[in-house]
Amino acid sequence: QVRDRLKQQVVEMAEKFPGFRPGLAILQVGNRDDSNLYINMKLKAAAEIGISANHIKLPNTATEADVLKCIASLNADPAVHGFIVQLPLDSNKPINTEKITNAVAPEKDVDGLSSINAGKLSRGDLGDCFIPCTPKGCMELIRQTGVQVAGKRAVVIGRSKIVGAPMHDLLLWNNATVTTCHSKTSTLAEEVGRADILVVAAGRAEMVKGEWIKPGAIVIDCGINHVPDSTKASGKRVVGDVAYSSAKEKASFITPVPGGVGPMTVAMLMQSTVESAQRFLEKFQPGKWTIQYNQLTLQMPVPSDIEISKSCMPKPIEQVAKEVGLFPHEVELYGQTKAKVQLSALKRLQNQPDGKYVVVTGITPTPLGEGKSTTTVGLVQALGAHLHQNVFACVRQPSQGPTFGIKGGAAGGGYCQVVPMEEFNLHLTGDIHAITAANNLVAAAIDARIFHELTQSDQALYNRLVPSVNGVRKFSDIQIRRLQKLGINKTDPMALTNEEINAFVRLDIDPGTITWQRVLDTNDRFLRKITIGQSVTEKGFSRTAQFDITVSSEIMAVLALADGLDDMKKRFGRMVVASSKKGQPVTADDLGVTGALAVLMKDAVKPNLMQTLEGTPVFVHAGPFANIAHGNSSVLADKIALKLVGKDGFVVTEAGFGADIGMEKFFNIKCRYSGLRPHVVVLVATVRALKMHGGGPAVTAGVPLPKEYTEENLQLVAKGCSNLNKQIQNARMFGVPVVVAVNAFKTDTKAELALVVQHAKEAGAFDAVECTHWAEGGKGALALARAVQRASQAPSNFKFLYNVELPVVDKIRLIAQQVYGARDIELLPEAQEKVALYTKQGFGNLPICMAKTHLSLSHDPEQKGAPTGFVLPIRDIRASVGAGFLYPLVGTMSTMPGLPTRPCFYDIDLDSVSGEVNGLF
Repeated sequence: QVRDRLKQQVVEMAEKFPGFRPGLAILQVGNRDDSNLYINMKLKAAAEIGISANHIKLPNTATEADVLKCIASLNADPAVHGFIVQLPLDSNKPINTEKITNAVAPEKDVDGLSSINAGKLSRGDLGDCFIPCTPKGCMELIRQTGVQVAGKRAVVIGRSKIVGAPMHDLLLWNNATVTTCHSKTSTLAEEVGRADILVVAAGRAEMVKGEWIKPGAIVIDCGINHVPDSTKASGKRVVGDVAYSSAKEKASFITPVPGGVGPMTVAMLMQSTVESAQRFLEKFQPGKWTIQYNQLTLQMPVPSDIEISKSCMPKPIEQVAKEVGLFPHEVELYGQTKAKVQLSALKRLQNQPDGKYVVVTGITPTPLGEGKSTTTVGLVQALGAHLHQNVFACVRQPSQGPTFGIKGGAAGGGYCQVVPMEEFNLHLTGDIHAITAANNLVAAAIDARIFHELTQSDQALYNRLVPSVNGVRKFSDIQIRRLQKLGINKTDPMALTNEEINAFVRLDIDPGTITWQRVLDTNDRFLRKITIGQSVTEKGFSRTAQFDITVSSEIMAVLALADGLDDMKKRFGRMVVASSKKGQPVTADDLGVTGALAVLMKDAVKPNLMQTLEGTPVFVHAGPFANIAHGNSSVLADKIALKLVGKDGFVVTEAGFGADIGMEKFFNIKCRYSGLRPHVVVLVATVRALKMHGGGPAVTAGVPLPKEYTEENLQLVAKGCSNLNKQIQNARMFGVPVVVAVNAFKTDTKAELALVVQHAKEAGAFDAVECTHWAEGGKGALALARAVQRASQAPSNFKFLYNVELPVVDKIRLIAQQVYGARDIELLPEAQEKVALYTKQGFGNLPICMAKTHLSLSHDPEQKGAPTGFVLPIRDIRASVGAGFLYPLVGTMSTMPGLPTRPCFYDIDLDSVSGEVNGLF
């Protein structure tokens, strides 16, 4: 009956949680025959019920440390819900059995042998512990008789930790009057004679005589003993601790030996395993969060960002991970406030429904920015800490260059920050450093390969590329791929012809076509154009090159768009670094560096977990440029977050620059590759930016704002709303409802804010609300959060702007006309050549990633508002084939920022006593 019931429960669990099975681990030390027999019985029962059972067998030479190490691994394995150590431990090394049984995690201790479970049973916490299987089976047998235990006199013979002592506690907490007898009990027969319920676990053959038993008593015999019997082939037979033949004449119910308690013990082990699995599902049910939020202590005037960040006491990051449903083995701690999340979490959650997907973007900004990051954090704080919704923020990691340059940090601001902000803005977990190393390895490989091909014969190159090791020559896997690419289907290095060797060893890179640059995560204008190879050891091979900022590297874009390790490796291999002199693309795979890049990036691919000031979770992962790349955080972070929040939760991510750039690329590139579909666009607008678009004076970083921006001017605001209207249209073009967040500054008047809200609604926004989150935290974004909730329930008909199969020029024209408002495009000669080249090379079907100024809808940063009728000039087109897009260059721009006259680092310092970071970010 028990097994049938458990079998049905396992089926129901699998129906509710596809792919889920209760897991049982049995750890055995040594090779005792009796242990093998018992384990086989348990494995057979588990298979019959549908439990996934794993038998781990250590040799009899295993030490205590070996056993403890194995136990620690099983404790951390989320697929193991029940875990037993088969006793006795058959080792020729000294092992403390008590220490071993107590090392098993109490929540997995289905044998109920740990001190914690024993203590809970002793205290009567029966619903919060595991009961040893034999007593639990005995109790089930007693219940099956239909006799009420409450008020009965029960006698337990034996006081072992496995049967006697827990049996006593179990009967006691089921309201029986219990007496425990043992080897020192002098009146054993008398005690037995008074028992309504008798449980015997003494380990002595037939010690309890039938005449001792009270008529009508229930007798449970737990003994297993062997006595001589010449009629048996083995010369012995199995008997219990009770003289069965005489006792059955007196008892109303009695268990036989064998075949009584033994099978029930195994059945109870299975029941405890299923119960443990049910508790696990209840505790770790995806989307079911129990989260502790931090209370803000708001101050006026609002202190500096670093002061606010330092005044907050973040939760330990392992607590945040646990709150959102991540398992301990899925989290790699980097100190107390940041961690990496294993990609195995996504695989575990793959059958769970996604939550609501929200992207935060903005109108065309001033050079000061309009608060997209602040709004992103404010929105998640409002949804989480105030409306108690499951919500994750997914944001980009900032570059260290701008942090020390003109921009400062990017952790949000005021009472809407990712904390600790100094950790967020500096090294974090080293992802950008890994990208720098990987990028520069490719750059070094390019120039080294050109050098070696210039200075060696075909045979010399071949001998070095495929060396003889202990007399054996063998192609590496990446070299096999190159041979296959060349159409050479050979695996024996000795079988290649001279022509095949020539094709294999010579990439024949045209130095004038090299598009791969070295990178550095520091703003350094003097590296924008350099000459390399000037040492005499390079034998006269020199060329002009440059350094870019690290976040502009294609490796960063690959990290942001990859959906796993395998996809990342394939994208690395496809990265085109130059062309050969015959016009063929040369890839990272041709250079042989793909595997090395994957090794350098193996940790960077894991999203970074942090938190906001109010304790809501944040993924910080990847930070590609928003001009020559797509300007969005990683696909992997979004996918994991969407699974963790559950179907009713929210994931809020941010797209770089204005909606014409970051949002357009979010839709046409990121969503195209991820397969994810957004539910809501949040469009951030400010009175300041709208005044600029209405004809206000120039806004310059580091210079006080002109009076037009600090005094009420409804005319400027109304005129500037042309940009707001156009960006609302841009968002609605993709079929997604738009909520406008009017980010209020202290210089804005109520009339100005109300005017923006009115214009936004008239332009087709689903809703528009005033937000004061910078000064008030999540409380100041409550209206925005409620509007986003409503908008997420509205119909959404998401669609891409273009089909990638269209010709390259047509795709560029569609973006220019539909998103920017251009009349047409003009391709300059270099761009025309690239269209022909990339189409010939097979890259014409890639999405388009426009590299354009973010300060105007047009190519001219001085043109504000919503200009129309202009012709968009395309200066050049480049390819990020690994990332998966072509990027046309509109106008001129630098991928290596410079330091201003007074960089931000003037305001940053370290307290040499406390070790704390001081200053402004």
